[in-house]
Amino acid sequence: MTEKIAICPGSFDPITFGHIDIIQRAALMFDEIIVVIMKNISKTSGSFTPEERKEFILKCVGDIPNVRVDIYDGLLADYARQKNACAIIKGLRAMSDFEYEFQMALTNKKLNPEVETIFLTTSAENMYLSSSMVKQIASMGGDISDFVPKEILGEISSRLRKD
Repeated sequence: MTEKIAICPGSFDPITFGHIDIIQRAALMFDEIIVVIMKNISKTSGSFTPEERKEFILKCVGDIPNVRVDIYDGLLADYARQKNACAIIKGLRAMSDFEYEFQMALTNKKLNPEVETIFLTTSAENMYLSSSMVKQIASMGGDISDFVPKEILGEISSRLRKD
């Protein structure tokens, strides 16, 4: 029997409890989850480097034995092929996420017919949560402890706080 590998892509700038929820649930369904930090051309360069994001993710989910973290700057469909992945895991917060993610899923299927996109709905307590919101609150000196794990809270707050 072949190993079932899934990819959980995103910018993770920074990782939030919403991301962690999706990663943990996906890890229960597949033999291996590769959390891959991707460049999103529709977003700015980011508040944290890809390497910093990788360290944050490892601090938050590194204890899950079947989760790996990687960085990739290319087409997700190509990455899935390189890693022999059978699935791409995407978290959905609201209908507004679905329209964009559905379009991306169809495109990835066209580019790599061997991979399926699986949508996981976020838990109710994380429906409103986004990295952008976390960055905005932190930049204004707000408390983000309900949104990111304590392992990375200090680093995120100190980097983003405008004094």
